[in-house]
Amino acid sequence: MSKGKVILAYSGGLDTSVSVKWISEVHNLEVIAMAVDVGQGEDFDVIRSRALAAGAVEAVVVDAKEEFARDFIMPALFANAMYENKYPLVSALSRPVIAKHLVEVSKKFGAQTVAHGCTGKGNDQVRFEVSIRALRPDLEILAPVRNWGLSREDSIEYAARHNIPILATKEKTYSIDQNLWGRAIEAGEMEDPWVKPPVGIYQTTVPTVTEPSSLVISFESGIPKALGGKNMGLVELISELNAIVGSYGFGRIDMVENRRVGIKSREVYEAPAALALIMAHADLEDLTLERDLSHEKMRLSPRWTELVYDGLWYSPLKQAIDSFMLYTQRFVTGDVRLLLEPGHVAVEGRRSPVGLYDYELATYDPADAFRHQDAEGFVRLWGLGVQTWSRKQLGAD
Repeated sequence: MSKGKVILAYSGGLDTSVSVKWISEVHNLEVIAMAVDVGQGEDFDVIRSRALAAGAVEAVVVDAKEEFARDFIMPALFANAMYENKYPLVSALSRPVIAKHLVEVSKKFGAQTVAHGCTGKGNDQVRFEVSIRALRPDLEILAPVRNWGLSREDSIEYAARHNIPILATKEKTYSIDQNLWGRAIEAGEMEDPWVKPPVGIYQTTVPTVTEPSSLVISFESGIPKALGGKNMGLVELISELNAIVGSYGFGRIDMVENRRVGIKSREVYEAPAALALIMAHADLEDLTLERDLSHEKMRLSPRWTELVYDGLWYSPLKQAIDSFMLYTQRFVTGDVRLLLEPGHVAVEGRRSPVGLYDYELATYDPADAFRHQDAEGFVRLWGLGVQTWSRKQLGAD
């Protein structure tokens, strides 16, 4: 009798490499490793070889960078998504695209089981499993790292016993997850929230430029299209912006974060392009969105962000809010000029051919076209309810 098959979401790291052998031994399943390129910047030929050396019967690599940028990062940018007003959803955005391809590959190979390498403490187990069940409810899901009871040291020793090629060592204690939108770094001495993050953990925000400069980002219907007047595709633009803004040392986030599972964790992120784009995009919306639409969007953005953080990308509420967010982007077209300085980025100018700023209405100069005589009646009617309440119920004169 042939063994059943399991599709493992494979990163090439310690846990998923050990999972290949562990699943094969404990569950008697043939493991097909699936790695998804969401802009990690890794050598996927090496990752594929590592999966096969670990015992996978097949290793599949999916290039999803363009899809990730278009279908996952852009909706987050439309929402100006910042969890707890700090975190631009780095890992939270990549999990639903990986889950999507996990389901697609399971269909291709006729597998009834999929697996991931998430722990029982983290958010990613929620994001993977809720997404998988939304897309294919009949799949069985294995979570070996959550169940096997192995410490990091145990896993390294297990890999050594079975000749599984890994890069992890007992001294290398950080956990790093990276994609096009940023890097997430945790564990090690940073588990003490009082300890300063070691300088050596940073990659994309190492300061190398000291002279201030300006950079113009151009948007069309909410989508960034050009840097400094040069048109680019999304993957190229985000990568280039990461390099430019990161070279000023901008883009670091050090926060205590409320996880979905109910614990607080200390997280460090590098997301120079994400933070710069959200800053520029939100500023252009200030110029182009009508007041009530803008205010309602500000109310819905945290809810959208929370849904995605909590693993509900494929939920009806999130998809309904998507429709609203997409509508708001119709006129978010124009340019935003950023001032770049060491450790600091700020908006210093914005313009739009469809902006709602009207100089003749806003100015106090002789060109003023505002009908000041209309203001007295407007203000009186606006406050009439409060005036009546004060007179009738408070007895104010």
